[in-house]
Amino acid sequence: MKNKFLSALLAAALTVSLAACGAPSSAAPASDTSSDSAATSDSAAAGDTAADFTGDGFDAEVDYAALAGTTITVAASPVPHAEILKVAADILAQADITLKVTEFTDYIQPNMVTESDQVDANYFQHGPYLDDFNAQNGTHLVSVAAIHYEPLGLYPGKTASLDELADGAQIGVPNDTTNEARALQLLAAQGLITLREGAGLTATKNDIADNPKNLEIVEMEAAQLPRQLASLDMAVINGNYATEAGFSSAADALVAEDADSEAAQTYANILVVKEGNEDAPATKALVAALKSQAVKDYITETYGGAVVAIF
Repeated sequence: MKNKFLSALLAAALTVSLAACGAPSSAAPASDTSSDSAATSDSAAAGDTAADFTGDGFDAEVDYAALAGTTITVAASPVPHAEILKVAADILAQADITLKVTEFTDYIQPNMVTESDQVDANYFQHGPYLDDFNAQNGTHLVSVAAIHYEPLGLYPGKTASLDELADGAQIGVPNDTTNEARALQLLAAQGLITLREGAGLTATKNDIADNPKNLEIVEMEAAQLPRQLASLDMAVINGNYATEAGFSSAADALVAEDADSEAAQTYANILVVKEGNEDAPATKALVAALKSQAVKDYITETYGGAVVAIF
């Protein structure tokens, strides 16, 4: 009897070991901070239907019992996107769904790994950037939900205030098409430059019609702007990179986009999937979790206005 018990115990241990070795691999990221939850709720373990998951963060039309034991993979920027996804992960864990978040520090790879089906979704960008990326790269990615808005701000570097800006001062802006246009619009709103009429969301420094201070617009990769701020007079920095660097648009920016403006809707950060996956149960479950009151409360309490829930 004792030998039979030991044999059964060894067999169970071997089964667990083999299951652990079967975890799927993902693309090489900056880091992998998986919001994994192995816990299975009592209701999920009992095989409950969608009707049992109708509270905050759940979609009554999704069959959560069918999703139990599955993993949803998402590519995201570290701050604030991956942090927000951790709250969604706690909600999904109640239905025995694991949310695996892989962090990237650039604006290219998250879309590429979504296009190639290495991940189910990504969360890092706004709509105009996605549209431009699809046009430039022939990708087939679509937005399924607007989650939050990050006011873009003008931060002081070597020059402390707008009044002190000297002739020929250097101002850094993101070099990707839509974010550069957005940065230039913020500068134009302060009367620092005037843009050519109709430049819109494709504006570059070549569309500057009037530049009374002869400002030098320095284009660089968005993630580099906080690191180069000390060498510039000022820089227009994306909200996520400002937050990651310890800046707050509410507390540190000289000027910032108005969170109640049309820009808040235009530049809302979105959850993105490959075309054809918009109505997948996993997509709907993730959208419901991200648009929960728990996520909204987390955003409000954590970021102090530097990140604003848009739902």
